[in-house]
Amino acid sequence: MTRRGPGWADGAERHQVALYLGAIAVAAVFGFAAPDAALPLEHAITPILALLLYATFLGVPFARVVRAVRDGRFITVVLVVNFVLVPLIVWALSRVVAHDAALLIGVLLVLLAPCIDYVVVFTGIAGGDRERLLAATPLLMLLQIALLPGYLWLMAGPDVLTSFDARPFVEAFLLLVVLPLALAAATQAWARRVDFARRIVAVASVVMVPLMMATLAVVVASQVSAVGGQLARLAPVALVFVAFVLVAVSVAALAARTARLDVPATRAVVFSGTTRNSLVVLPLALALPEPLAPLVVVTQTLVELVAMVVLVLIVPRLIRDRGTAAEGPFRRAI
Repeated sequence: MTRRGPGWADGAERHQVALYLGAIAVAAVFGFAAPDAALPLEHAITPILALLLYATFLGVPFARVVRAVRDGRFITVVLVVNFVLVPLIVWALSRVVAHDAALLIGVLLVLLAPCIDYVVVFTGIAGGDRERLLAATPLLMLLQIALLPGYLWLMAGPDVLTSFDARPFVEAFLLLVVLPLALAAATQAWARRVDFARRIVAVASVVMVPLMMATLAVVVASQVSAVGGQLARLAPVALVFVAFVLVAVSVAALAARTARLDVPATRAVVFSGTTRNSLVVLPLALALPEPLAPLVVVTQTLVELVAMVVLVLIVPRLIRDRGTAAEGPFRRAI
């Protein structure tokens, strides 16, 4: 959860859900009005996302991450949700577009890959256990590389495997998880004895909301125009992605409750099961012979970003200790 900052930062935290939705809306208008800006904005996605994750990791107590690695029950539930239950959901929902190879491949490619980066941010904002989820990230990355080709072969046929490349997954893991995590750990260590490092940690907690707004705006503005040009054909896919969010949230929450995980861990499982690796699989989609497949992935990104902003408001209300009110900034955000 983001820390409370002074002045405007405190006000931004109280109204962060509205600010995120506003950033998405403004970015969508800009993206349609200035389609030529899409390419430079797309190049900015990785740097700004890495900066957001660096700021997020600065607020993570790394001793707790080390302890979380030993939480076998949580990690087991996350893996079962993402690699057993979610593929079943995806297979069922993908039958809606099974008649169209381009749509089918795009849907399978993006929905079968669990997120390894900004899911940690959304989980923290919603009061979920980001430390335990961060500890599960290496396994999520390795298993999706290992299992995704098999899932694609089963659900779409062997032809799609000719363009499969693990490189985008490895690069994303290094740039968006390992590098920000290492820098954050080093900054925390320096902050114990260096004033400048302490100021960086303090500033990071204050700018989390603007950083998230900037990330949402860059992603949406860079992608929305391309999707708008194929809106009629992509409309069924958008409905599939909305349905996926609704089903995945319910299934992940049920799995976590069945395993008797605590409230923060349950929220983390919900966000892990719902958030997909769209920014990482996009290069794979671009390498496929189907020109519409990348737009399917982009459509999922746009649907997911809106869904995540809504979920950070709803999940703390739905998943909470019995008899308690919603906690954190979402009690203040409405």
